[in-house]
Amino acid sequence: MPSITEFQKVGVGLMGFGLFFLLFGVLLYFDSVLLAFGNILFLAGLTFIIGFRRTAHFFFQRHKFRGSLFFFGGVLLVLFRWPVIGMVVESYGFVLLFRSFLPMAAGFLLSAVNIPFLNSFFSSSQSIV
Repeated sequence: MPSITEFQKVGVGLMGFGLFFLLFGVLLYFDSVLLAFGNILFLAGLTFIIGFRRTAHFFFQRHKFRGSLFFFGGVLLVLFRWPVIGMVVESYGFVLLFRSFLPMAAGFLLSAVNIPFLNSFFSSSQSIV
């Protein structure tokens, strides 16, 4: 089992804070400062976790160029205080970047029904309807 370095631990913390600030910014009616801070922390955390070279390689592959353009364009729009439009553009870029990963994530979430506790929870909620 590979060990987690100190940089990766810092990266997980940065990503966690970034996601917190993004969620908090959306909950506070698209506060542009919180959203911008969340975007910066999220990208810094990703860089700390997988490294600068691998992050650059991920975002600047030829087949992911359009997704990266929309994602970073949305981040810039949020930084220039257009938070709603920026988050829509950024979300579209996120979907384009991770569209090959989304079916795998959906399959994992749908397999959660086979977990014993959740299975009994879902079966009891089915009987209510």
